[in-house]
Amino acid sequence: MSDSDDDIPQLSAATLAALQEFYTEERDGLVQSTAPVDKYSVGAVEEDWRMSQFWYSDETATRLVEEVIHEAGKGGRIACLSAPSVYQKLKQGVVEGSDGVSAVVLEYDRRFATYGQEFIFYDYNEPLALPEDVAPQSFDVVLADPPYLSEECLNKVAQTVKYLAKGKVLLCTGEPHIAVSVLGLVPFSIPHTTEYGHSYTYQNDMPLSAAFKKI
Repeated sequence: MSDSDDDIPQLSAATLAALQEFYTEERDGLVQSTAPVDKYSVGAVEEDWRMSQFWYSDETATRLVEEVIHEAGKGGRIACLSAPSVYQKLKQGVVEGSDGVSAVVLEYDRRFATYGQEFIFYDYNEPLALPEDVAPQSFDVVLADPPYLSEECLNKVAQTVKYLAKGKVLLCTGEPHIAVSVLGLVPFSIPHTTEYGHSYTYQNDMPLSAAFKKI
């Protein structure tokens, strides 16, 4: 080693190992931002495609919240069934009338348990396995987005919807013909935040409220 090499600062083996671990975590996307995040912001909980999660765009979530608030009325109760991004947008309090309604989110993903008593664990494979304090026909509006497109999934979600709803239902699904046959609802177009979202049927000049129907 030359005299000039002696002048170059050397890192210890432990420091080098720590740096390598940091760069590995950064490469794998495991280093998380320390900036505070609004727990109700859409996307605060990242999509997990393994659970068929595709969040709505901010514009779509806002439009759906406006609709359920209007249909629920002041003091109304809203159930967001497998639609956490709608629940999140509602809880942000940025949509007029959101402070005049209450809401719960029914979800399989337990990461949403951060919302406390407003989170209800839900597995569509057991459509009526709900807590005892969730009474039948206790919600003025039920907004549901079944996690899968199969007829089996939609049929089971429909059982839950019929149990929860007093009468008004907004169902979002990529299989509108099944929605019509199971619940008699009218399909409409809904965009998601990613290109992997469902492809929805759209009917022109149809107000969003046309998707609501007594069941």
